[in-house]
Amino acid sequence: MDSAAIDGARQPPARMGSRLCTRCGERKAALKRPKTLEQICRECFYVVFEDEIHRTIVDNNLFNSGDRVAIGASGGKDSTVLAYVLSELNRRHKYGLDLFLLSVDEGITGYRDDSLETVKRNEIQYGLPLKIVSYKDLYGWTMDDIVKAIGLKNNCTFCGVFRRQALDRGAALLKVDKIVTGHNADDIAETVLLNILRGDIARLSRCTFITTGEDGPIPRCKPFKYTYEKEIVMYAYFKKLDYFSTECIYSPNAYRGFAREFIKDLERMRPRAILDIIKSGENFRISTTTRMPEQGTCERCGYISSQKLCKACVLLDGLNRGLPKLGIGRTKGVSGVDSDGEQQDKRSERDRSSLQGKHGNIDF
Repeated sequence: MDSAAIDGARQPPARMGSRLCTRCGERKAALKRPKTLEQICRECFYVVFEDEIHRTIVDNNLFNSGDRVAIGASGGKDSTVLAYVLSELNRRHKYGLDLFLLSVDEGITGYRDDSLETVKRNEIQYGLPLKIVSYKDLYGWTMDDIVKAIGLKNNCTFCGVFRRQALDRGAALLKVDKIVTGHNADDIAETVLLNILRGDIARLSRCTFITTGEDGPIPRCKPFKYTYEKEIVMYAYFKKLDYFSTECIYSPNAYRGFAREFIKDLERMRPRAILDIIKSGENFRISTTTRMPEQGTCERCGYISSQKLCKACVLLDGLNRGLPKLGIGRTKGVSGVDSDGEQQDKRSERDRSSLQGKHGNIDF
C-alpha cells in the first residue's frame, strides 16, 4: 500500500461544503468518489460500494450456496474490508456461505506479528473462525531467515511463491471450496502493466480473470476486481474498521511499486484509467501460435507446476543447499533446478532428501 493511501486512511476526506448528495439529494455530500467523481453522502457511499461488490459476486457466479470460503486475511485494509463486507453481504443476501479467516505468518518480525494481532481481533469482531499457517512450520524458514541468506533484492520472489502455496495448504486444512483475496482494481491494473513489461504472455492471458486456479487445488476469487483502492480506504475510514496499515519492511524497492506509482499518476489525470487498463487486459487475445506452458504437477510435492519441479521446491532446494540464488529468474533446465542435466541426475536423490528433515517437508 502506498504512502498516499495510508495517509488518506488516517485523514478525514475533504469537506464538500453545503452541496447535497448527487444520489439522494437530501443529505450533505461527505466525499467525492474516486471512481466516478460523484459527490455523495456517507450513507449513499456505503450503499453503492457494497452494491457494486454484490453485483460483481452475482454477475460472475463466484459462489454457490453451501460453499466453504476462506478469506485471505493479512490484517491490512483490503482483507479487513473484504471480511467485513462479505460477512454483511452473506447475511443480507443469504449467500449461504461458511466463512473463515486464513492468514499466513511469513515470519517478519515487527510487521507480520503485529498485523496478525489485528486479524485475531477481526476474528472476534466478525465472528469468523481463524486459521494461521506459517512459513516456519511449512518450509522450515522464516522470511527473516531468507532475507539474511538472500538479501533485499530478490526476497519478494521467495515470499510470493511460498505465500501462494501456503494459502492453498491452509485452505486444504480448512477443507474449503474457494479462497477469496482482497486484490483490488489497482492491484489488477498493476499486474496487467507488469506482465506487459516483462513479456509474460502466460500470466498476461489470465491475470484479469476474476476466478483463477480452477485447474489447481482450490479456486481463488477476487470480489474487489472493480473496486478502487482509494474507495476501500474511505470505506474503512468511515466505518472505523480495525486494520493494520504499516507497509512490509522488506518491500520498499519491489518492482511492483514503480508500476503502482505510474498507475497513480494516470488515475490523477483520468480516474477511469484503472478500469480501462483492466478492460484492455480482458480483451487481449493470445496468438494461437504462441506456445503456452502445459500445466502439470511437481514431481516432489505434487503442487501444480509447468515444470518437473514447482517454483517453491526449486527455491527451497536452493536455500537448504546454501545456494539461495539457485531458483531466482527463469531457468532453462527442464527440472527448474539445474541447467546441467548430467549433474542434475547425479544429485537427484540428494536433492530429493534436501527438502525434508530439519528444514521442513513440503509434500502437498
